[in-house]
Amino acid sequence: MMEQRMRSGSCTRQQGITYVAVLILIAILGLVTASIGVVWSTVRQQEREEELILIGEQYIQAIGLYYQHSPGTVKRYPMTLQDLLKDDRFMVPQHHLRKLFTDPMTRKQEWGLVRAEDGGIAGVYSLSEAKPRKTGEFDEAMAGFTQAKRYADWRFTYRPPVTTAPSPLPAA
Repeated sequence: MMEQRMRSGSCTRQQGITYVAVLILIAILGLVTASIGVVWSTVRQQEREEELILIGEQYIQAIGLYYQHSPGTVKRYPMTLQDLLKDDRFMVPQHHLRKLFTDPMTRKQEWGLVRAEDGGIAGVYSLSEAKPRKTGEFDEAMAGFTQAKRYADWRFTYRPPVTTAPSPLPAA
């Protein structure tokens, strides 16, 4: 009888050790899963930032083409983003963009608009209030992004080239 009690005590002890080992294994798996989630989230945010920059550059280019190809001497900005899809100012409509892009940060079609002096659209920006991860190594045109506190501060704006007036000819 004594021998039977010892066996049942040792069996209970082994079950307790197995239970603790399983709990430790579950905790380790939970930590590994959490750290993978953090890494994946960081990588995904970096990818969306890169996508936002690429889309912003495409909007700058399209707005620039619209502005530069304005008929006549007065240059104009597009009044709507739709004008970049189909520019009806010509006999044959021009297409400066193939489609309107979704903001990768908010995942919505809606963009903030930077208005020009004539009321047209000089640029776009994300409506996201999230804090950017990228804070440096921007192109010269986007140097102002380094101080941005949120994605909405990343303004993708077309700036026309500065033209200088021709210098007068010297008097003879």
